[in-house]
Formats: sequence, structure tokens, C-alpha cells
Amino acid sequence: MALTASSSVPANMPPPVAVHGLHHFAWRCRDAEETRHFYEDILGLPLVHVIRAENVPSTGEYCPYVHIFFRLQDGSSMAFFDLGDDTAAEPSSNTPAWVNHIALRVASLHELEQARQRLLQHGVDVIGITDHQFVKSIYFFDPNGFRLELTVPTDPPGYIEAKASSARAECDAWSAEKARRRTR
Repeated sequence: MALTASSSVPANMPPPVAVHGLHHFAWRCRDAEETRHFYEDILGLPLVHVIRAENVPSTGEYCPYVHIFFRLQDGSSMAFFDLGDDTAAEPSSNTPAWVNHIALRVASLHELEQARQRLLQHGVDVIGITDHQFVKSIYFFDPNGFRLELTVPTDPPGYIEAKASSARAECDAWSAEKARRRTR
């Protein structure tokens, strides 16, 4: 297979399809009701779909489960699988707890502070408001040990466009630095 000069993609490979947005993000949960309470009653994401099945559609594997979906304002969803054994997903042993998370956008700093106060009133430990220069965020864990971030964009006009134009060069520089460190 011939490769193009600028990448490792074969020259006869069809172009990527357009990805229009997130449909859902799925994670394992310990208990569907505990998770429903957190996402619906505390975070305010409505439970909009439930699937109960005995077999996994993609593999045919026998594994009774319930799959629950909570709708975000843009139509995408957070989804969870309760496998009926009261077990939450285990954290990755080779990854710090702050790394794996999902960031959900809110409309304003006022709403971010409201969410922070609501979480605190429900006994949820919250980190932040943290200023990342282009967003301000709060961080917390759901009952399953899954880390969430609520964030609001605070970037100045033109910031994202400027970062987009330098992103590939910044990623390449990081890769080169990593390679240099490996050879020391």
C-alpha cells in the first residue's frame, strides 16, 4: 500500500466521514438507581431511555444488563450499564485519577457556581472553580468513581482559532520531546 508523503494513511484510503457530534458516552455503573439519582436528581439530566437485555447485541454474549441514558441539552447523552452485580468500573492502575474524565459544558460562570453549590449541598466533594485560561471548571466524582468536569468557556475572541492553527505543531513538539527523553 502506498503512503502519502504527509501521513501514514494509505493513498487509496477513502477520506474520513464527518463526525457530527457525540451521541452518547457510556460507562459502567454500580447501581442504576444510585446513578439515576445522581444524574437526574442532582445534576438535572433527565433519564430518557432504558434498555434491558440478556444478550449483548454486538457480540451475542450472555450478560443481563440495563443500559440507561441521560440527555444533555444538545441532544447527546451520558449512558451507563448496570450489569446487575453491584460492581463499579475499576480505575486504571496506570493512570492518575484526574486523567480519565468527561467535561460537560454549562452556559455561564453563574451556572457553574450554581452547580458547584448544588453539588456541595448534596455532599459531593468539588474541586474548583479552576481557571484554565480558556475555560473555568469544577471537578467531582459520581457515585461510580467516574470523574466529571463542568466547564464554561472563557477564552478571548480568536483564542481557539489561534490554538487550532498551532495545535499540530505543538503536538509534534511534544512527540519529539518524548522521543528525546526515551533516548536519554
